[in-house]
Amino acid sequence: MSWQPEIDELHKREKIAYQMGGKENVNRHKSRGKMTVRERINSLLDKDSFHETGAIAGNADFDHDGELRDFQPTNVIIGRGKIDNRKVVISADDFTVRGGAGDLESMEKQVYGELMAHELKLPMVRLVDGTGGGGSVTSIDELGYAYVPVNPAWDHVVNNMGRVPVVAACLGSVAGLGAARVVASHFSVMVEDISQMFIAGPLIVKHGMGQDLTKEELGGVQVHRSSGAIDNVVKTEKDAFEHIKRFLSFLPSNVWKLPPIMESTDSPDRKEGELISIIPKNRRQPYKIRTILQMVFDKESIFEMGSHYGGDTVTGFARLDGHSVGFLANDPIVGGGGLSVKACNKIERFVDLCQTFHLPIINFVDQPGLTIGLAAEKQGLIRHGVRAISAIYQATVPMIEIILRRVYGVGGAGMINGHGLHLRYAWPSGDWGSLPIEGGLQVAYRRTLEESDNPQELLEKLASQFESFRSPLRTAAAFGIEEIIDPRDTRPLLCDWIVDAYELLPELLGPSRHTMRP
Repeated sequence: MSWQPEIDELHKREKIAYQMGGKENVNRHKSRGKMTVRERINSLLDKDSFHETGAIAGNADFDHDGELRDFQPTNVIIGRGKIDNRKVVISADDFTVRGGAGDLESMEKQVYGELMAHELKLPMVRLVDGTGGGGSVTSIDELGYAYVPVNPAWDHVVNNMGRVPVVAACLGSVAGLGAARVVASHFSVMVEDISQMFIAGPLIVKHGMGQDLTKEELGGVQVHRSSGAIDNVVKTEKDAFEHIKRFLSFLPSNVWKLPPIMESTDSPDRKEGELISIIPKNRRQPYKIRTILQMVFDKESIFEMGSHYGGDTVTGFARLDGHSVGFLANDPIVGGGGLSVKACNKIERFVDLCQTFHLPIINFVDQPGLTIGLAAEKQGLIRHGVRAISAIYQATVPMIEIILRRVYGVGGAGMINGHGLHLRYAWPSGDWGSLPIEGGLQVAYRRTLEESDNPQELLEKLASQFESFRSPLRTAAAFGIEEIIDPRDTRPLLCDWIVDAYELLPELLGPSRHTMRP
């Protein structure tokens, strides 16, 4: 007696499942320049590493003799695989089956995938290409009643944010719950031309809001490149998979493990001569912060997140002598590097990300402070600024500050916890205070200037007087700044610091005090 007939039946159903939505639907999908769901999985994961779960789940139709007549697989594929030889859980939508709209089996598989990542403590990768919800209002006719909506697996979705790295790629027209699944992640990416993301699609928006928009106009990359809902935008699906791989390479598999250390061929003692003159003597003149980052971190190790959102602050990962680190850096080319609402939101989220996975943070500071003016007040900037500063103060990961130039006001003061060890180095271009002297004199000596016969001459005299006190060396003499360094020594000092920082990480392992939110 053999079980071969049952095994044959199993393989028959698997063969049908591998055909996805059928030849016609697959061809239509590929004609739009998109990979099939199985091509995506094979492109992202290490070769032959994918182990699928629930391949034959779906809707089966049998004849009177109990023989299978037709079978439609679910439009979600889940399983485990490897990325760069590290295990991950993957959940991928198949748009060729019911346009990626959810049904009972699909929802169950999504829930199981999230649970698998949660219990096995493995990174969660979502390849989203559909709504992910229950489809249309026709479900009311099918069920005979209207149901109260529930976001499936959302307890695991929320909890996973504090346990394992979660990444998501928007790979089609993604709406509703599908869009929520994209942004409920530590890192998300969209692809030009094929990706659109919205709370509700164009037809619903047209009938509900009277706005007649195409998919691209409503939720294409030109919308989300700078909306803050998506971290990065790339040109191809393969580029998206490379971004996912790079992001994961900086993080541990879960919060109970240390960040990975890679072998580095870049000398920790490397000193770049250009650093000594990269900050202009003219304080109003900007410079390229990304050039500084490239000269300090391991060569070709920088991975930037959200470059088009909150551009006055640059955030991302890099390596120092092979060690993963997170970095913050003010960009004086964008809004003078001051803290806008978007920059504050960006800082808060990124610091929480580093705190969740215990990555040390390096803060390159040239901070003139919170943006001022009527627009900033109408946006409630002070609240956003305080939230960003609070994230920095609540972080327990090792953090170091490199003061490149300005440190002014509440924003400048909040770039590191001033009540802790306050480990920091300043470049000789350092310039700090409660207010910049240029504008501060007008306020502090307003009445005196108003009463003067020659206010401009008096202002210039006061500026010259205060300029003599402005040297960072005077601050160092009063131990108001611990060390002023030759900018060329920045990399060697940071490479020495990161070794000590990693010695402190084991005592921090485990979940953070609060679960990170998207």
